[in-house]
Amino acid sequence: MSTITTAKTDAALSGEFVFPDGLKVRRMGFGAMRITGPGIWGEPKDPTEARRVLKRCVELGVNLIDTADSYGPEVSERLIAETLHPYPQGLVIATKGGLTRQGPDQWAPVGRPEYLRQCVEMSLRRLRLERIDLYQLHRIDAKVPAAETLGVLKEMQREGKIRHVGLSEVSVPEIEQARRVLPIVSVQNLYNLGNRQSEAVLDYCTKHQLGFIPWFPVAAGDLARPGGPLDVAAKRHGATVAQLALAWLLQRSPVILPIPGTSSVAHLEENVAASGLKLDRTEWEEIERAGRASAV
Repeated sequence: MSTITTAKTDAALSGEFVFPDGLKVRRMGFGAMRITGPGIWGEPKDPTEARRVLKRCVELGVNLIDTADSYGPEVSERLIAETLHPYPQGLVIATKGGLTRQGPDQWAPVGRPEYLRQCVEMSLRRLRLERIDLYQLHRIDAKVPAAETLGVLKEMQREGKIRHVGLSEVSVPEIEQARRVLPIVSVQNLYNLGNRQSEAVLDYCTKHQLGFIPWFPVAAGDLARPGGPLDVAAKRHGATVAQLALAWLLQRSPVILPIPGTSSVAHLEENVAASGLKLDRTEWEEIERAGRASAV
């Protein structure tokens, strides 16, 4: 039995993922969606706590922060820059563009090249960056040919404004189509122990060494019920169910980069502490079997 303690709260314990040009990130990252208001709209309820969360991320060794221009909109990117700029060496800020906002919990894709170019330019300005290390297409717009949408990102990569390009909420055929236009280094899809609809995408990413960034990573559905396999394993390790769900992700594939998000420092510390939690083979397989049986 291993019990998680605050002394082990270090994102470095999650290991590293290396992008094709040698850019390294610790696998346990932070998703900056929840530092905005309700419905991912407007300013956070507690701006001071939001800034404390961002500062604590860096203190805990997190060097991958994932955001998007649509979080707020603009609020998340602005808070990151206001709080952390000038950025510590090695901090990778990944952002996304291609979703517009009409109100709380409302999202609509726009993939027109001229719009995406504007998205990149404005994210550079808000984040106070000369180049974005990882820029992700937030959604493919069915109304715009994918080659046109991706083509402008390729142009901006050549211009030195984007280092790497990733995709979000895509299928294997869509990844392969995109890779015919430009290099793709990562995919961000909904994936967790209780939702395995992106299993084929994860397997593809593992085979081709693409980073797989699961959003909504700690949901576990019925597996989290009292007396369930996740609950039993969590008690055995002196951990929470959420920590076990994150530990399972880290052991599922070496390309998985979890980005659990929160607006609370205490919750952040709990999430990052999962970096040091290791499941033995029997535990992992038991949770895996239960997960497959109950997954969406």
